Amino acid sequence: MTTPTALATDEGRTRLHELTVIDVRTPGEYAGGHLPGALNIPLDQIRRALPNIRHAADRGDVLVVCASGARSENAGRFLAENGVRAATLSGGTGAWAADGHELHRPQSASRATWGMERQVRLVAGVIVLLGLLLGLAVHPAFQLLSAGIAGGLVFSALTNTCGMAALLAKLPHNRPLAEDLDNTLAALRNR
Repeated sequence: MTTPTALATDEGRTRLHELTVIDVRTPGEYAGGHLPGALNIPLDQIRRALPNIRHAADRGDVLVVCASGARSENAGRFLAENGVRAATLSGGTGAWAADGHELHRPQSASRATWGMERQVRLVAGVIVLLGLLLGLAVHPAFQLLSAGIAGGLVFSALTNTCGMAALLAKLPHNRPLAEDLDNTLAALRNR
């Protein structure tokens, strides 16, 4: 098993021309701004893309990125467990943009989707409010919804994982179109 490494944004920028960059965010997040030349393979599609990523890694270094670094760390661990050397970008595209580096935003992007963190905050907030309102209006037991979300948020922070994000990623607006993913995998094979 190989150990995933992390690149600082400045090092990533200077090496960008020699890296195969894989963005593991949802297609909507990717369309909202990504590293120049990055290929979009959502985290839940990494297993399917493994042979193509392995092929790219045999020809050069692979950099895995996401919004803040958590999803890319998960992808990096999975790749390392499968014998693929890949680095992650410290702080993700958020740190990249904060350091003043260019994000590519395709003009032809057909879908605009909120970032996953924003989607999670919305859904968690709605469920908490719903639990409190139903607890006041219908039965106090509905407040357990709010308590469940609070517990999930604490668990998410402690483990640096997010079950709600994993569920939201499966919604149709967060899924890559089949032909888009097939085209991305073909581009990865041809690198």
